[in-house]
Amino acid sequence: MQIKADAFQKEVMESKVPVLVDFFATWCGPCQMMGPVLEQLQAEYGEKAKVVKVDIDQAMELAQKYKVMSVPNMIFFKDGKVADSVIGAVPANVLKEKMNQLL
Repeated sequence: MQIKADAFQKEVMESKVPVLVDFFATWCGPCQMMGPVLEQLQAEYGEKAKVVKVDIDQAMELAQKYKVMSVPNMIFFKDGKVADSVIGAVPANVLKEKMNQLL
């Protein structure tokens, strides 16, 4: 699910479950490659965790706040705090390992 900056507080910071935020750009090839991987993760985790996408070109202030310098940049949040992050296109098992540590 793609969210805008104004939904970040509710969808990520106030979430009762861990959230994987994919900071991406529409012009980024590796970001496009990660799309199906992230959709699969959301399907696998269901209600236990959330996967959201934030377009850095539409949410520059969020990208700056979380020091997103390159994309894709996936930041894991738990209880409204940054718990971990991964930069670049990575296999699904890398993301699953990090997500499982937060569950």
